[in-house]
Amino acid sequence: MRGHVHKRGSTWGYVVDVGRDPATGKRKQRTKSGFRTRSGAEDALTEVLNEIRSGTVVAPSSVTLEEYLTEWLTTVRPQLRETTSASYVVAVQRICWGLGARKLQALTAVEVERFYARMVNEGGPAGRPLAAKTVRNTHIVLHRALADAERLRLVMRNVAHLARPPAVPHVERATWTADELAAFLEHVSGDRLFAAYVLLATTGMRRGEVFGLRWRDVDLSTRRASVTQTLTTVNDKLVLGPTKTNRSRRTISLDPTTIEVLRAHRVVQDQERAVAGEAWDPSYDLVLCDGTGRPEHPDRFSRQFQRYVKATELPPLRGPHNLRHTWATHALRAGVHPKVVSDRLGHATIAVTIDTYSHVAPSLDAAAADTVATDIFGSSA
Repeated sequence: MRGHVHKRGSTWGYVVDVGRDPATGKRKQRTKSGFRTRSGAEDALTEVLNEIRSGTVVAPSSVTLEEYLTEWLTTVRPQLRETTSASYVVAVQRICWGLGARKLQALTAVEVERFYARMVNEGGPAGRPLAAKTVRNTHIVLHRALADAERLRLVMRNVAHLARPPAVPHVERATWTADELAAFLEHVSGDRLFAAYVLLATTGMRRGEVFGLRWRDVDLSTRRASVTQTLTTVNDKLVLGPTKTNRSRRTISLDPTTIEVLRAHRVVQDQERAVAGEAWDPSYDLVLCDGTGRPEHPDRFSRQFQRYVKATELPPLRGPHNLRHTWATHALRAGVHPKVVSDRLGHATIAVTIDTYSHVAPSLDAAAADTVATDIFGSSA
């Protein structure tokens, strides 16, 4: 394996002999020109020679980013949850709209960052500026796709790893006080899905986890519930599937009041089953279902939630998910250890919990100061 640099006009270049093509028997060369100095060409030549020796050399290709992403998406989709797959499709469409015509191997981190800025400032395919979180989610998909391209030696490096997506501004999550939550639960106590509101308020479960909960997952005698599946929507289609992550698959304790609400709910559900007769579908075994045993639509529930909030004139919440945040905030302020809160919420790590609920930190810090001072100086301090 040999290589040399040469000068043509006012610029320098290199040529590397990489041996013969086993298929054709012809000698193969790698060349690149346009370097302003001899030392620049020599440094690039050295890098290429090291890549060839280490087996990390990338064969030149004219494949565009859109062509690569289209094939990549076909490969990874069977590995994804249906909801994740749908979000990947949208993200890939967005990337192809902005960068698809670029050669995969020619894509640069600068171009990627400009693409992100364009979506935030000018808009995406639909012509509307996109939220920083949406652009960041697009970045996650591009980063994974290019990481696979790097692993497969299709590109030298993952340029998305070098690009910085826009920072997502911290938005304090709206929650209710204990009195406000109690007032809301009193207002919705006559709703046939009252148990859903109670579970959201007392367990910290996600909306999809509550509506995916089955009776076989609930032990009323030991007051335990296993979170094993979730009900989500993809293009308005209901999808029952595994939990969001492995950490989301968990078992949590239920308080006595929640147990009583579930017992009462089961009595009403048994009555609905008797009325439905053969129209009842027993295969789902859902705690929360429609009048025929089939899944309730979570989006319809969310719309009803907002109507109730408006009717009570309580501080507005973005949706039922904020009942999960309300539970976590009260748990942390009550002194429940963050690890316990993290496990009940199904977060990936305790760090996620602490970061998500950083707004609780000041009150916890004050409580810690008082507790330690009392321990040191006594109750008279």
